Amino acid sequence: MAGHSKWANIQHRKGAQDAKRGKMFTKIIREISVAARSGGGDPAHNPRLRTALDKGLGANMSKDVLERAVKKATGELEGVNYEEIRYEGYAPGGVAVIVDCLTDNKVRTVADVRHAFGKFGGNLGTDGSVAFMFNKAGVLSFAPGSGEDAVTEAAIEAGADDVVVYPDDGAIDVLTSPDAFDAVKAAMLAAGLEPAQAEVTWRADNDIAVSGDTAQQVVKLLDWLEDLDDVQNVYSNAELGEDAYA
Repeated sequence: MAGHSKWANIQHRKGAQDAKRGKMFTKIIREISVAARSGGGDPAHNPRLRTALDKGLGANMSKDVLERAVKKATGELEGVNYEEIRYEGYAPGGVAVIVDCLTDNKVRTVADVRHAFGKFGGNLGTDGSVAFMFNKAGVLSFAPGSGEDAVTEAAIEAGADDVVVYPDDGAIDVLTSPDAFDAVKAAMLAAGLEPAQAEVTWRADNDIAVSGDTAQQVVKLLDWLEDLDDVQNVYSNAELGEDAYA
C-alpha cells in the first residue's frame, strides 16, 4: 500500500492485527513451520525463518512457543504439514490483489478466498494474472517526523536501493533487495532509527487510486481476506485515502 495517506494504511493494518492477536500468532506459527521445514531449523542459515521468529518476538510471543514450532517443523515434535498456495484476483476499481496462504486443506482455502472476492465485488483470477505487477522487496517504513535527512543518509550508507518520502504525511519507506533486507535493517537500528514496520513484501510497480464507496469496499475485502485462518499475507496496489476507513 503506497501513495497518499501511507501512514493511515499502516496504522489501520496494525490496529486490525492487534485486535486479532490470537489469529496473528497462528499465522506466525504457520510461517515458522514452513520456513523451518523448507530451509532448516537454524535461523542463522535460514533468513526466512529468522524473519518469522523476529516477527513472533515483535508480537510478544514467548521463546518457548517459537522454539516448539521450529521443533515440530523439523520433526523433533509431531506437527501439521502446511502447503503454500497463492491466489490472485481483482478488487473493486481494478485493484490487483495477491493472497498468500498456508493450508492443510486446499479445497477449504480456495472456497473461502473465492467467497471473499465475490462478497465484496471482486473476482478471483488465474495464476499470474496480477503477480507480474509486483516485485519482491524489503520495505522499512518510518513514521511521519522520523527525520528525512537522517533516514536517507543512514539508508544510503547501509546500501538501500531507494528511499521514498510520501509528501502528504511525511512517512518514509526505505527499499532494499530481499537479500539485503537484514543487513539494511540492522544498520538502520544501529544508527538509532527503528522502523515502525519492516518486512520483505510484494510491492506494486504502480498503484491505483480508489476513493469513496469503492475504496471502502477494497478495504473490507482486504480485511476479510487477512482475517481468514489460512491466509498469511495480502498484497494490493490500492492507493487509499482517508475516506477508505470511514
